[in-house]
Amino acid sequence: MATTADIKNGVVLNMDGQLWTVIEFQHVKPGKGGAFVRTKLKNVTSGKTVDRTFNAGSKIETSNVDRRDYQYLYQDGESFVFMDTSDYDQLSVPGVVVGDAANFMLENQNVTVALHEGEPLYVELPASVVLEITYTEPGLQGDRSTGGTKPATVETGYQIQVPLFLEQGTKVKVDTRTGDYLGRVND
Repeated sequence: MATTADIKNGVVLNMDGQLWTVIEFQHVKPGKGGAFVRTKLKNVTSGKTVDRTFNAGSKIETSNVDRRDYQYLYQDGESFVFMDTSDYDQLSVPGVVVGDAANFMLENQNVTVALHEGEPLYVELPASVVLEITYTEPGLQGDRSTGGTKPATVETGYQIQVPLFLEQGTKVKVDTRTGDYLGRVND
């Protein structure tokens, strides 16, 4: 058991059987009354964010979450297979845990997988990835009704909005958190 003095950014708390990561914390000592710790917590599995206040010195339960580097190998039905880059062990992660990260993962790409007691919690990608456009309609000059963008399918099968001048075979940088086009990448 830990106390509120152990609260830091990135610490994982076990509350009511769920895991929460500390995003922000602030120790507050008002002039009157007891000190307390104000925190902003993010649910590890659902991503939901809540504010929670703890009395100073109260006991909290921390959990050990192991973040390791893995290489994405292939998709096997509903699961995704990753290889630990340190000992070459393979890990099968269910599609529901991978979630939207599947839209941006290419084979042999390095990712971070968070594990708690051997169970995968989530897959973390770099902030942006480079993907090739596999299909897009030719952009018509003068067509500005869509704000100068058109849909394009990238090599993972995910569809993003790109500027009209981009063509099939162009490599683009994509934000993995929002799916937004960030720019063209020259080889």
